[in-house]
Amino acid sequence: MEPLKLKYREALTEAMAKAMRKPNTLLIGQGVTDYKGIWGTTLGLAEKYPDRVIEAPLSEDAIAGVCLGASLNGMYPINTHIRVDFSLLIFNQLINLIAKYKYMFGGLFEIPMMFRLVIGRSWGQGAQHSQSLQSLLAHIPGLVVIMPSNSQSILESYDYALNHYRGPVVMLEHRLMYELEFEQKNENNHPFETRIDRKGSDITIIATSVMVLEVRRACDYLEKFGIYPEIIDLHSISHPNRELIFNSVKKTGRLLVADTSWLPYGVAAEMSRIISERDPSILKKPIKSLGMAYAPCPTAKVLEDMYYPDVHDLVLSVLELTDKNATQKIPIPIKTPMTDFYKHFKGPF
Repeated sequence: MEPLKLKYREALTEAMAKAMRKPNTLLIGQGVTDYKGIWGTTLGLAEKYPDRVIEAPLSEDAIAGVCLGASLNGMYPINTHIRVDFSLLIFNQLINLIAKYKYMFGGLFEIPMMFRLVIGRSWGQGAQHSQSLQSLLAHIPGLVVIMPSNSQSILESYDYALNHYRGPVVMLEHRLMYELEFEQKNENNHPFETRIDRKGSDITIIATSVMVLEVRRACDYLEKFGIYPEIIDLHSISHPNRELIFNSVKKTGRLLVADTSWLPYGVAAEMSRIISERDPSILKKPIKSLGMAYAPCPTAKVLEDMYYPDVHDLVLSVLELTDKNATQKIPIPIKTPMTDFYKHFKGPF
């Protein structure tokens, strides 16, 4: 029997359909009733639940306030944003209120709710529509920040958030992955847990979101030359499994971090802190990290392609850290944009 395969988008559709079967769930945001239904993930729900699937006006801060009030009164709001950039307008509600309510009131109030935020590049959307702001969110105590890298992680994490976790959860979905198909595996991961994606011995590579897929491609290439990296899917940006990460780096002695965002004060910096504060002597080489160029994203495709790291950069970094290339002369793959491999965008989102 062939293993079950499910698209990233299909897993989200299933998760939203299951969520709406609960009579206290509220789905609200720009595009939830649109004929495209946020890449198809909300299609049919407005017709089935007209009172609880609500198209939002361009008033993000106010809608977040509505969601906060709804959660305090027993509803479970799911607030969608078709770009993470738009969610910057809800930060007053999210950071000053939603993340802090339980703490400020001594646990008397819980705020179970979810924010779905879309991150990442597509077809040249430039500086204000393609950011990846997970580090801003993970910096705030009281928020759980998840970056699912496959459809199974979506099903596990969304179900757990909706049915078991009594607090605010931020889900960051990468635009490049909606149409990708993933094989479902029988694994026993905690829905909010860091997980080992592939075991290896030569180097530890920690990756987030779509970079997990790029790292797999790089590792498939490197294994032809006898280099076996260990891949860690960070998954929960806000609550990494420090012990798992440390033990992996202790085993391999080398660490490369591949994130979807900028490097300063970000996920890569936090991974480095985990190692350097506990025992930097386990490292055989200094840590390397890859992320977006430290500048606003350019709109022109040729510049955008240079802006993001890819398999070329990953392979080059691994070879530098493992010292394998000095004797083997392993060829470096040509730099090829991720959109050429995962999806060609024609717009508008």
